[in-house]
Amino acid sequence: MADYAMLDDTQADSLAGFDLVIDVRSPSEFAEDRLPGAINLPVLSDDERARVGTVYKQVSTFDARREGAALVTRNIGHHLETALAGLPKKSRLLLYCWRGGMRSRSMALVLSAVGWKITLLRGGYRTWRREVVAQLEHSDEPLPFILIDGQTGTAKTAILLELAARGAQIIDLEGLASHRGSAFGDFAAIPQPSQKRFETLLWEQLRSMDLSRPIYLEAESNMVGRRQLPARIWTAMKAAPRITISAPVPARAAYLVEAYPDLAGDAAKLNASLDQLASRHAKTLIAQWRELHAAGDYRELAAELITAHYDAAYNRAREHHGADPVATLRSETLDPEAIGQLADAVLAAGVRP
Repeated sequence: MADYAMLDDTQADSLAGFDLVIDVRSPSEFAEDRLPGAINLPVLSDDERARVGTVYKQVSTFDARREGAALVTRNIGHHLETALAGLPKKSRLLLYCWRGGMRSRSMALVLSAVGWKITLLRGGYRTWRREVVAQLEHSDEPLPFILIDGQTGTAKTAILLELAARGAQIIDLEGLASHRGSAFGDFAAIPQPSQKRFETLLWEQLRSMDLSRPIYLEAESNMVGRRQLPARIWTAMKAAPRITISAPVPARAAYLVEAYPDLAGDAAKLNASLDQLASRHAKTLIAQWRELHAAGDYRELAAELITAHYDAAYNRAREHHGADPVATLRSETLDPEAIGQLADAVLAAGVRP
């Protein structure tokens, strides 16, 4: 019998006991989602996996296994000579594949023969994923959320980060989703994670938090860019108390120009974002906004977008929400000092979930 142990999917806290967590699935599977802290040492590349699958369907199971075994053996040998070459003998390794089958067991057989202490994740990534979904969709444990709300450009994300610097618990949904939640919100050169990856990152943050203390989040819709908030998170957010941040339009426009520097320097991205608004505003207005950008009048452009588009959308959303904020904090400026003062005021407000 192979010299390796099994780890149940629910033993999440046990991950800290391993020196290395190894995902042996193909690179595309790994990119879609993975366990916290895992590295990718695939026993089959995407092309190799497709090739073996073709042989399995068109020739025979035997031929597919023979070809797969040759590829797997070669790839494991490569990992031993590269990524694992300097790994100490006493290292404890956790391995997993899609469902705890042949790919992870093949790697475990070789690595345990070398002398490392090997553990396999029972049921593989598939069972682990079920546990993440169960926690984010079906758990009824209360989440102590407090929402930081406010119109576009009121520095809500910056306030969250200042709260974290003061020891508060926060979840930066926009940071996890790599999107600022608007037509102009995608991060330059950083694609959004897959839905599964977004959920794993969110689950990982929640798992590390003390649910007896407040957790601050920015008020969002149930979509952050193209990523949907899990049911448990969205339900808790809808029921959470809100602290609203208020600031005058000029201060918000100035802040947006600083917060969205990629739009000021990328005409193609700006025009693509304006295209998303074309169905909601007159062609002449869209053309005027393009002209402001071309002329480098970014603050005026930001101010017009705030008054003509974002404030109206915000007001409609809040009418639908129905609940009044428990506190409103106003600042005439949104420079770093003012943002720090707003964070202090949020904590001083003493709002409880």
